[in-house]
Amino acid sequence: MKKTIAMVLAGGRVDELSVFTIHRPKSAMPFGGLYRIIDFPLSNLMNSGIERVGILSQYRSDSLINHIGSGASWDMVGSQRGISLLPPMKGTRSSDWYTGTADAVYQNLEFINRNDSDYVLILSGDHIYQMDYQKLIQFHEEQKAQISLAFVQMNEPSLDRFGQGVIDNTSKYGGRLLHYVEKPNETISDWVSMTIYLFNRRVLNQVLESEMKRGCDHFGRDLFPHILDRYHIVGYKFRGYWGYSRTIEEYWQANMELLTESSPLQIEQWNVRTNLFNENLHERAPSLVGSSALLLNSLVYNGCIIEGSVENSILFPGVRIGAGSTVRDSILMYDTVVHSGAVVDKTITDVEVEIGEGAHVGRTANGSQVADGSASSPDITIIGRNSRVPSHYHIGSGCVIYPNKVETDFPSQSMPAKRILQ
Repeated sequence: MKKTIAMVLAGGRVDELSVFTIHRPKSAMPFGGLYRIIDFPLSNLMNSGIERVGILSQYRSDSLINHIGSGASWDMVGSQRGISLLPPMKGTRSSDWYTGTADAVYQNLEFINRNDSDYVLILSGDHIYQMDYQKLIQFHEEQKAQISLAFVQMNEPSLDRFGQGVIDNTSKYGGRLLHYVEKPNETISDWVSMTIYLFNRRVLNQVLESEMKRGCDHFGRDLFPHILDRYHIVGYKFRGYWGYSRTIEEYWQANMELLTESSPLQIEQWNVRTNLFNENLHERAPSLVGSSALLLNSLVYNGCIIEGSVENSILFPGVRIGAGSTVRDSILMYDTVVHSGAVVDKTITDVEVEIGEGAHVGRTANGSQVADGSASSPDITIIGRNSRVPSHYHIGSGCVIYPNKVETDFPSQSMPAKRILQ
């Protein structure tokens, strides 16, 4: 079997995820009550038998480094396997950081070549999906390709956020890539790039050494359109679930899909692993549900104490819900506390948020909202880490609360819908 090394692009911040990526890259975002988004590609690599992995980190990497640890959670520890975290190494100035996906890989060609692999698999660390990469490699070999790009079919009315490829239907799995445009103004195809690229290693060296001289910092935007006619490049059609989760709405929806009866996310069947030593998950006690509590269609993990009502929500470890309080359609990350009598409705809280007694956060009782203000989120209220919402305070739907806000930072007695507290 030919050897494959994987390079995981995991260092970027996503502005559309607002306060949740101020202190972490998107790949380290908590997901589904127990996981981080990077767990999905790492588990895919483990399940595909690809055991030599470089993780290209850049933006506020401490949370990512803590989560990856030694790599043992994904069975990547040994003389011939392992995970290496690869921050920018070119220089000390900010301009010497990775300037794009292609530049990030180019700066680590020495690491790639030192491992003497036949193939280099480059993939994003911030997407939610399950894929057997060996099937992509098999397709690559059958097509005698030099470069393969993975695509997934999307049915959204607007696809201008994605790279798009026109693929020759040589087989049901795809064929030659005829045309590629990164985020075109007009849709050219409903097959969008998954940011998964498979290169013959020698071709990758040749392409990067040549194209980086032209200032090609990004694979999709700069490199692929320019080399399409010079190399044998094919498009692989993936037909499974793919969670992009680049916006607050997409992140919330992907989490909520875990609560549906026919969820497309089968995390246990996918054999997704996480680092249970991070956030002290391995030491947390079992969750406790009080005798007067109500728990409906929700995911609740270790260390939670529930004395109020929780409906259609996801509670990460250590969340506490006080007596007489209500949480619905919400995602509460590690160690969030909702005090007695409070209401939290269609809200996402980061870690260690505290909701004061009798406070109301999110939608009103009848689900309505006031279309006022200028926050970028729609009807989902989001609260940054370590913030304290005052008792009996009202925060409207679609509001954004930045991290580390204390009671005295909040204006008057309420915050109308779609406002920002920065």
